[in-house]
Amino acid sequence: MPEDMPRITEWQNGEKAWSPFSGAEMTRRQDALRRWMGEAGADAVLLTSYHGINYSSGWLYCAFGRKYGMVIDRDKATTISAGIDGGQPWRRGFADNIVYTDWRRDNYLHAVKNLTVGVKRLGIEFDHVTLDTRSQLEAALPGVEFIDVATPSMWMRAIKSAEEIALIKEGARIADLGGAACCAAVRAGAPEHEVAMASTNAMIREIAKSFQFAELMDTWTWFQSGINTDGAHNPVTNKIVEAGDILSLNCFPMIFGYYTALERTLFCGHASDEHLRLWEINCEVHRAGLKLIKPGARCGDIAKTLNEIYRGRDLLRYRSFGYGHSFGVLCHYYGREAGVELREDIDTELAPGMVVSMEPMIMIPEGQPGAGGYREHDILVVTEDGTENITGFPFGPEHNIIPA
Repeated sequence: MPEDMPRITEWQNGEKAWSPFSGAEMTRRQDALRRWMGEAGADAVLLTSYHGINYSSGWLYCAFGRKYGMVIDRDKATTISAGIDGGQPWRRGFADNIVYTDWRRDNYLHAVKNLTVGVKRLGIEFDHVTLDTRSQLEAALPGVEFIDVATPSMWMRAIKSAEEIALIKEGARIADLGGAACCAAVRAGAPEHEVAMASTNAMIREIAKSFQFAELMDTWTWFQSGINTDGAHNPVTNKIVEAGDILSLNCFPMIFGYYTALERTLFCGHASDEHLRLWEINCEVHRAGLKLIKPGARCGDIAKTLNEIYRGRDLLRYRSFGYGHSFGVLCHYYGREAGVELREDIDTELAPGMVVSMEPMIMIPEGQPGAGGYREHDILVVTEDGTENITGFPFGPEHNIIPA
């Protein structure tokens, strides 16, 4: 290592960037961790995950094989970024920032060590820190006890603030626009990727128009046809849409790290009688599920009740996954508030401020009548006395058989 090259530095280029969240909102989030520190006897926390750092600072890092972090102690909050990111982490973050350089492989650990002087008990995200990283932290911070902050911070994120709900509502609105663009692009002979591109571009343009400043990253569309509909997360391909194909529309605007979604079953031109029968059943489950989401309802009870509708139609074995999940700082490669999923093994009671989806799906295997994946998806905000459905795009055969 050249002797005149620093191990850590600061790059405060420009001014702090505009954020949809107020200083009071970001302080609330950081102070919630400080209250937990007091209860758990921790001196500081080291966040390392995309969702943990984004939620507490507003900055979403791009790992590309490097380590990132955020140290919050009783007095300050500081993000740790790599030199390759320049001053963007400082501009985006509601926090101080230090930059570690590439000149030595342990410079990240050197930065952590500098921010945790005197710390005896440190909260880390057990579900994100790898065995390798933990062993490195143990070597760099001898005598420090590590405790888990991942689960308590997940519960902090589960209840959304008014500012978060306002942003999520914007995301749902923009997802609906992506859905409209997707339907407008559907036709027999169109490749899946062209339909998906039309939807994604419409959402990105609307995000750019709707916010004073936004980093336009990670918005995407999964548009699937025919056999490709059998998995909810199947990637877009260059398969050609054919008349009579079952289709899955999946629009995902990403705004400041917050994910929203619109998912609908469609058909190109026409649907067979068996496809229509199965589609109507899935819509029946969807409507029933929308009514079950309310404050005080248990996630597992919702799942068990909806199972009975499928069971009565001899379709339960074709159910693909749980009936819904929480929204917030989330993407297809980070985040998950696992304590708020509509699954049989989750006993969480829904509470005001939670935001959850209703998204029943069944998959009929290829070769059987009505083959394909059927899925509808709405987003609901749990309120003091009920719910608010913030998805406006219609569902069902009367709306979503698209002319070929």
